[in-house]
Amino acid sequence: MAFYSEDQWLGWIDQLSEDDHVVIDNFIEEGVYQTARSFLMEKLEDERFAKAKIGPGSEEQVVSEIRGDYIYWLDRSRDTSLLPFFGLIDETIQVLNRYCYLSLSGFEFHLAHYPAGSFYKRHLDQFKSRSNRMISMIIYLNEGWKPGNGGELKIYQDKGDKIVEPIAKRCVLFKSDTVSHEVLKTQVSRYSLTGWLLYLPSGVGGILG
Repeated sequence: MAFYSEDQWLGWIDQLSEDDHVVIDNFIEEGVYQTARSFLMEKLEDERFAKAKIGPGSEEQVVSEIRGDYIYWLDRSRDTSLLPFFGLIDETIQVLNRYCYLSLSGFEFHLAHYPAGSFYKRHLDQFKSRSNRMISMIIYLNEGWKPGNGGELKIYQDKGDKIVEPIAKRCVLFKSDTVSHEVLKTQVSRYSLTGWLLYLPSGVGGILG
């Protein structure tokens, strides 16, 4: 069963193609949202989150001056309560492959928690030494977010920068290798599902896909 119609997807894909990003409100239905948020809170309570690092593979390092979030990497075979969410990611990949010819065949996602006072300085999501991240995807899990809470996503673009408020159920899709962005300083805890849709050559296994 599809989550969205072809017409809905085509509208979003047209905007993604034109602007290199698209913002979609109410992207996940209430049940999937509540399950994901409850799962995140459970992992936070169990202290399963780790300080986020920058850099690929063995070059990873914690640099608090650049990013201050904490993350929990998801695993489809382990985190079975999130199967509806993974199904939505499957559909997103299938649609992008069909209309954008991206040859996506995997994904990697984590839960992200930005404590009050944290941020992530301007960056690209694709590494110079690892170019398989094609599309970045963020789904916000912030209940009751209001102006002044901070934690907005700032997208840098030639025609004028864009500020995206991190409201619940909102999804942002953007091209990983071209869209420079940052997470502005948050004044309250900020939560999201964040990940990347991957191009994986034949014979290369994905972390989660």
